[in-house]
This record gives sequence, structure tokens and C-alpha cells, in this order.
Amino acid sequence: MLRPLMLPLLLLTAPALAGPLKLAAQARTSGDWPAYGHDGMGGRYSPLTMITPGNVARLMVAWRIHTGEAARGSASRWRSSFEATPIVRFGTMYLATPSGRVLALVPETGETRWTFDPGVNPGIHFGDNANRGVSAWVDPHAGSGEPCARRVFVATIDARLIALDAATGARCTGFGADGTVDLRQGLRNPPFETAEYEETSPPAVVRGLVIVGSGVADNNRFDAASGEVRAFDARSGVERWSWDPVPQNPRDPAYRTWQGPYAHRTGAGNVWSVIAVDSAMDLVILPTTSPSPDYYGGMRLGSNRYANSVVALRASSGKVVWAFQTVHHDLWDYDNASPPALVTVRHGGRDVPAVLQATKTGMLYVLDRRTGVPIIPVEERPVPASTVPGEQAWPTQPFSTLPTLSPQHFDPDSLFALSDSDRVACRQMITGLRNQGIFTPPSLEGTLVIPSNVGGAHWGGVAFDPVRQIAVVPVNRIAAVVQLIPEKGTDLDSLWAEGDKLGYETTRMRGTPYVMRRRFLLAPSRVPCTPPPFGALVAMDLTTGKEAWDVPLGDLGALYAGDSTGQERLASLGSPNLGGAVVTASGLVFIAATLDRLIHAFDIQTGRELWTAPLPAGGKATPMTFQGSDGRQYVVIAAGGDGEVFGKGDEVIAFALPQ
Repeated sequence: MLRPLMLPLLLLTAPALAGPLKLAAQARTSGDWPAYGHDGMGGRYSPLTMITPGNVARLMVAWRIHTGEAARGSASRWRSSFEATPIVRFGTMYLATPSGRVLALVPETGETRWTFDPGVNPGIHFGDNANRGVSAWVDPHAGSGEPCARRVFVATIDARLIALDAATGARCTGFGADGTVDLRQGLRNPPFETAEYEETSPPAVVRGLVIVGSGVADNNRFDAASGEVRAFDARSGVERWSWDPVPQNPRDPAYRTWQGPYAHRTGAGNVWSVIAVDSAMDLVILPTTSPSPDYYGGMRLGSNRYANSVVALRASSGKVVWAFQTVHHDLWDYDNASPPALVTVRHGGRDVPAVLQATKTGMLYVLDRRTGVPIIPVEERPVPASTVPGEQAWPTQPFSTLPTLSPQHFDPDSLFALSDSDRVACRQMITGLRNQGIFTPPSLEGTLVIPSNVGGAHWGGVAFDPVRQIAVVPVNRIAAVVQLIPEKGTDLDSLWAEGDKLGYETTRMRGTPYVMRRRFLLAPSRVPCTPPPFGALVAMDLTTGKEAWDVPLGDLGALYAGDSTGQERLASLGSPNLGGAVVTASGLVFIAATLDRLIHAFDIQTGRELWTAPLPAGGKATPMTFQGSDGRQYVVIAAGGDGEVFGKGDEVIAFALPQ
């Protein structure tokens, strides 16, 4: 997970007789955004209809605030990425900054009610300095007004799970040790340094349990920190269960899919994305990632079941109910980065509880939530073999039969270039590479990997309209180059120097015979060599199994300020993007995510862009929408960029129709 190589420099009305209290309760019930994905099931669908395709162009800034995080970054080496999605619950908006500071705001004005600072050390360089949000819980056994009867949970970048009183921001001292559980404790493979293990996603809350995954640094060693998913009592902080994606029990049917004397020492396979829960079915749905290291699997031969999978656990016990693997024996950093969306699909004349999982491979899987069996067929197809000594790539991979979300091969004759010099440079970069389409394994001569390690679909994930049965997914459409270099006999200092000069990210994979280096396939002009659109928003109609529309998302013209020719040629060609979409009952899709520093609204029926508004920095986050106590519908986005290609800032901005 840590970190997808960044693009260098690129990138209501109620019944008439209802009284005031009943009106407020109805608005709060239908109009809140109580969890990261709107609810614990993660469909990112709001039933609100006040903002419509007909009036969305009238949206204006209702309020904006600075979190103070930008000043923190200027005073230290802290480089952060503002990826939070606020929640609205208990009449309050809650969000977390990259350093884990929690803000409680008046939802309609942005006025601060309280703040909490966990005191993260700003001198530690984590791979992701990010926090995507917080979670909330009501203690059913606490008395009204009792401290911590309503709680906010935050998982900090330095791997602490903290419980706060939702009303005051004070620590809930009965939870763990003085309100805190240290998530570094009790792991099978402990982190060898602080920055190897982190938390970036909000905890899941279900049936009185708080459930957390983890972020594990990629490509450092074959036995990286282990990726256990753990459940803690929401009241006491006592651990209730733990599940390891690398099976340790020989009786587990997945155990034998990890082969070789070192396989069961493998780390990672963790869950760094957002966990989805279904309380009624007593299920926790996990999107697991690649085992360590990402690009060489000689220490972990076999299909490596549970890694790169959608895994359903029994929430009450942590036992596996079912598992569906999206990539066998991952060699491409094809984590399941997107949060699962638990939705109801209409199939064969029936309503079926389903899991939607979009993947970095550019595929969308539709699984029966009860069994994990694909609702829309999946085919095992042959893929290229590995030529690397010691490696055994899995001979087949699972292909969804839905249309792909992004290209899965690259024809050198289709390369894009702004100039003749760019074209020459792109051809030089791809000459001699293995290029046999998706799932071509890393090689000693170098492999063109498409989709790249940022997808296809990424952590922006799926938004689903349950009425129209349309799934909306943001995707990237750029390629990468990955090469394995034998460590023995290689001058590593020279290799590092050469990599820096050529724009590679280079790393030793300790415990393996190889050094890995990778870079995005970018021309000297910083524009992808792959054909546009470089980023897109794709809608899939699940009633027909066909693509509803596919439109460019953003553009790269902002990279060429002062160069009118470059701006014109890059306009409407799409932008690499990181962040998700939300959909509303009125038929709107809201998304920021792009390098052009805009927030966009699209018509979900046609894909037509209806509105944009400028942001001070890239909205590298997923927006949310809620109805305030004043009856207005608000759309809110964290617009703080990442300190690099998305710009730098710390603003939260709310939009609404004029009063």
C-alpha cells in the first residue's frame, strides 16, 4: 500500500401535521451522512433530492474553514495528504486531519465545537500521511447524557485506536489504556520500524465492535509486518478476535495455497482500505491486499488465498464465511484498494444482496453477499508466465465478464505525445519491455504493466444508485514500467543513482534475490505516454451488464499555465485521479479527485458534466452530502491536496444552493 508511486510533478418536506421535533428527527434520519460511505455498507448513496440536475449549476460556497494542518506542515518535515470524508451524526460534523486531529463542527456553518489532537510525532515519515475519517457509535447501555454514551473513534497514522466523547472530545478513559489501544501490539510479524505500520482508514463499527485493518509498507522485505484484522470491544477496548490473511492453521483450507518453507512467514495481505459491514447478516467484508513483497513471490509460491481477496468474516466471531480472490499470487501491487459496496442488485427478476468490488485491474466484480459466488460470471483465463528465476506466476487469473473499466493492453502504435521529442522518449522507454497485456509478470528486462499500480480503479471505489442500478467508478488509465534486478553482483549505489536520474522508485526487497524499480510511463513533458483519457468516470448498468457511459474526468491543462498550446491539447483528456464519488437520489454524481483542482457534478443518466467549482488544492478525497437543520442540502469536500502534485492546503468547503 505505501505508497502508490506519485506522478512526478504531474500529476424536505414533511407531513403538514408533523411538529418541530418530529420534523428535525425525520431530516436527521434521512439527511445525515453517518459513516464514511454514507453508512457501514458503503454504497455512497444519499436519498436527498434538493440539489437536482436542474439547479446544481446554482451551487455556491456556503462555508469554508482551515483545519490548521498546513501550518503544521510548514513547521516540520510533515508532508500530508488530506483525504478525509466528514461524517454528520448527533447533529455534528466530525472529520480527521492527516495527523489524526479530530474536529467537531457545526454542520451548517463550519463553526468549531471542539478539537482533539492525538500528538502524532511530525518527525516520522510515513508512506501515506493521511487519514480518511472517523467513525461513531452509540453505547446502548449508557444512560442519557452519560460521558462517552456517544463515541467517536479515530485510528491515527501511528497506529493508535482512540475513543472520544462525541459531545466534548474528551478521551473515553475506560477504553483501552486511558482511551487508547496500541495497534502495534500483538502482531505476528511486528513492524521493524514505526513507519512500516500505519492506519489511514476509519474503523468499522458493528454490533458493539470496532474493527480495524492496517497499512503496511510495500516492498521492504518478504516478511513485512503482518496484516491481522482485529475487533475490539467498543466500550472497553478489549480485543475480541483477530484474523490473519496469511493462514497459520494447517486445517484452514487456504493454508496449502501458500507453498514453500517461508510462505507462512509472509507479511502484509492487510486491509488498508475501508471495511464494510452488514449488521443484519453479521458480516464484515474485507478488501485484502497483496502479500509481501509486491513484485516477487518466490518466497510465497501458490495462489496465496485470502490475499488480494474479498473476504467475509462473521462479525461476532471473526471466522471466515467465504472468500473470493480477485488476483492469484499477486506480482503487480494489485491491492483491493477500493472499499467494497454492499448493495442490493436486481438479477434474474430477484433482489439479491451483493458485494461490488472494483479493482486496480480495471474489473468490477458482483458477488452474492451470502456466499461470495459471482452473480455476474467470472472466467479463469490463461495469462503470461514468469521468466524470473525462482518465480512461478499463477497460470490463470479471474476475469469479470462485465466490460472492463480501463484498458488492459497497450499498443505502442497508439502512444500519445505532445511533441516529436516526447514521442521519441516514450518509444525508447517501451523498447525491449515485456508487453503482453494485463498480468504480464515483472521481468529482468522490464515489464510494461497496465493497468499500473494506481489502477484501474483505486481507493476512490464505487458509488451505487440502487434505484437506477448504476455503479459509478473513477479510474486511472496510465501504465507503469517494473523491473527486477538481481541484487548479487549489482552496484547498488550506481543503481540508485541511475534510478533517480531516470525517475525510478528503487527498493531492495530484503530476503529476496532482487531489487525492484518502477516508474510511470510518462514523457519528459510529464504527460502519460498511454492514450487518453488519462482518467475517467465510468458508469456500469447492472440491469443490462453493459457500460452506461464513460467520460473523461478532469484535465491536465493546469500543468501548462502560460502554455496555451499545451493547455488546449490537454483539455478534456482526463486527469489521473485519487478520490471517490457519491450519488444522490435526484440523479447527480459528485466527485473531485482530479489534478485540475475542481469539484464536478455529473448527470448519472448520461454522464454529462453539469457543474464545476474551483478548489484551493486538489480534492484528493471523497465528498459527502447531508441535510442541515436549516433544511438545506450541503455538499462537502476536503480540499487540501497532498503537498505534491495535488497542491497543498487544509480547507474544508461546503457548497449549497442560495438561501
